Amino acid sequence: MSQTKKSIFSNIGIQIIIAMVLGTIVGVIMKHDAVVFAPLGTIFIHLIKMLVIPLIAISIISGAASIGGTKSAGKIGALTFAFFLITSGFAVALALTMGEYFTPGIGVDLSSVEGMFSNEYASKGELPGFFETITGIIPTNIFVSLNNANILQILFFCLFLGIAISKLEKKKSESLLGGINALVEAFIWMIHVVMKFAPIGVFGLMADAIGTFGFDVLQLITNLVLVYFAAILIFGFIFFPLLIKLFSTMSVRKFISAMKKPQTVALSTASSMGTLPVTMEVCEEELKISKSTSSFVLPLGATINMSGNAIYYGLVAIFFAQIFNVDLGFTEYAAIILTATIGAIGQAGVPGPSFLVVAVLIAAGIPIEGLPLLFALDRIFDMTRTALNITGDAACAVIVDEYTQNEIKKTSNA
Repeated sequence: MSQTKKSIFSNIGIQIIIAMVLGTIVGVIMKHDAVVFAPLGTIFIHLIKMLVIPLIAISIISGAASIGGTKSAGKIGALTFAFFLITSGFAVALALTMGEYFTPGIGVDLSSVEGMFSNEYASKGELPGFFETITGIIPTNIFVSLNNANILQILFFCLFLGIAISKLEKKKSESLLGGINALVEAFIWMIHVVMKFAPIGVFGLMADAIGTFGFDVLQLITNLVLVYFAAILIFGFIFFPLLIKLFSTMSVRKFISAMKKPQTVALSTASSMGTLPVTMEVCEEELKISKSTSSFVLPLGATINMSGNAIYYGLVAIFFAQIFNVDLGFTEYAAIILTATIGAIGQAGVPGPSFLVVAVLIAAGIPIEGLPLLFALDRIFDMTRTALNITGDAACAVIVDEYTQNEIKKTSNA
């Protein structure tokens, strides 16, 4: 019996859940004084950020180099991008449907919090043009991009370099890949060490967040939160498992069970990139996804696959449209779907208030004054949408691996 208890409490996922509960209790009791625990969370997030950027860089190089020499390289890239784009579109559509059906913004009285309203976020809703976006992805100095953590520029360079390595003579590419893969393993070891500190860091994050914001604002937007959580659960536990069942031979039960660990970490860090090492470990060791696929799909997904954000953008748009009595027609719905899908794909996988929702509201002609009402609870929204995002990354890796590994094996044996 004692051995069973020991094995349960030695599980990092259980430890993190316990830390979240304790942090919530301490935050409720101590209120603003709980800020004293904030440095614990800050240290943990800094440790994660310290390792994530270089891990993403070398993982993408490794994945692109492994795939680049195969005939299925284009197929893997096309499948990955198509999956992310289509699932983000479905996520927005689900959000709009549930928002219209459950009407979370109808009957909400904001008179007591009008002092929170602000127009200062209007300038943050501008989306760059097509050519500005393309040129912005191409780095002029990769070291500056690494220093500024410009993920899209890092991805572009590392994909390019990985493909270039795959085009070298076999002897040269193999020696380079051996060193790169050794670096990946070294970083994963470092992540394992950092994750031992996770429960302490999560306790600090939760105590500070709950103590600072409490649950007062939650009462005003309870319906929005409930509909949002329902949409997240439907997408995470019905939609993605359904895709696994339809487009792979993997057991849905096995997939859901394996995802518990990275989902718990995602809830605590609110960062797809911060969760990436755990997602990669689970996908490779438990779901048996090939290293070449996981090294390519998962870092890419941590950056551009944001179906959870897409749900958030769609529901917030409906919520404020209902509050301010804005009638939405076909044009407005199309604007929300398009802007939310593109915005979700362009959203970096780091924690913090998401101002891309401003672009979604502006595109549909919905007032943005009430947005500060949501920022106090952004940590709660961020935690849950991140857990959904990394679930989508893993689902994509499973499906892509299923459709491409036979071709990769054939090429490797040739």
